Amino acid sequence: MREQTLAQLETPALLLDEARMDRNIERMQARMRRLGVSFRPHVKTSKCIDVARRIMAAPEGPITVSTLREAEYFAAHGVRDIMYAVGIAPNKLAHVMALQDKGVRLSLVLDNLETARFLAERAEAEGREFEVLIEIDSDGHRSGVPADAKELLAIGRFLQHTGIEVKGVLTHAGSSYDCESPDAIRVVAAQERDAAVHAAQRLRAAGIACPEVSVGSTPTALLAEHLDGVTEVRAGVFVYFDLVMAGLSVCRIEDIALSVLATVIGHQHDKGWTILDAGWMALSRDRGTASQSVDQGYGLVCDLQGRPLEDFILVGANQEHGIMGRRSGKAGGAAPLPIGTQVRILPNHACPTGAQYGQYKVLGRGGEITATWHRFNGW
Repeated sequence: MREQTLAQLETPALLLDEARMDRNIERMQARMRRLGVSFRPHVKTSKCIDVARRIMAAPEGPITVSTLREAEYFAAHGVRDIMYAVGIAPNKLAHVMALQDKGVRLSLVLDNLETARFLAERAEAEGREFEVLIEIDSDGHRSGVPADAKELLAIGRFLQHTGIEVKGVLTHAGSSYDCESPDAIRVVAAQERDAAVHAAQRLRAAGIACPEVSVGSTPTALLAEHLDGVTEVRAGVFVYFDLVMAGLSVCRIEDIALSVLATVIGHQHDKGWTILDAGWMALSRDRGTASQSVDQGYGLVCDLQGRPLEDFILVGANQEHGIMGRRSGKAGGAAPLPIGTQVRILPNHACPTGAQYGQYKVLGRGGEITATWHRFNGW
């Protein structure tokens, strides 16, 4: 079946520039080789086996997931080495064990004794073995136990005593998304590395093997000066990049591989608005660039080749309507785009934007649609 042209697509539609994506993947893989660490890519951004096959070291993995549905999907496509990098909850253990029964080596994450106790109870009751990584709080961003906390050793000793393997420690430098310069990201990367390595050293000194030290975020992975003591890196949004990453100077605008195709459906000339058929349901409500030096509104408007259209962004968004205007908000100089004109909108955050769609329309080097790749959503 011949693929549609862009002009034939009903909009909004999710577009994936294959050449940009491939460059982004090679950049990250080359970086990991240079740093001398293994790579466990995060597949939560793509949720697509066609993309995952390009970023995995082997058909069996390894990968990182953030939902058990992701684990289920990729396991069905032959992936066996999977890390579920969200703190495990009691109501998910039946699903975890079902995945184990399918031959999946699923690593779990926790950061407190309470979770360790219920995991140990379930392991004993079911005659199961679980692999666990202890999450470390390296920046106060989200979850984890501080690397210097007494609780770290208490968790490690309890797990070891109950026969649960302490596979390692992991951390995520989420505060890297709040940095204002590449130098600031390098500082966060060093902090991320040092916290994880220190936690592992404490566990080992207490007689707990802790073979793996896992760190990761796209900004720190690409800007860390060294990763001495780290065994693996996790990152995901690097595959597509987005406007938040560009605002952090982690990538360029022309590196962003994901965009939303939209169509002009009206004008409000007195306000300087061009109305598009892609609102926040098509792009998400993510305003991650609002706190950066350049606010990209709800997305940066580009032509069909993916080139920014002067200084136009989505200045507003309703459920199904996008309001295109100048970044300044001034009414003068509305873009002269006739009804039916198509544009591409670069997203603030690739993950929630992708989550609005069930498929990618893949663009070749000439801007033509070369394939349709299916993705999934939900839990």
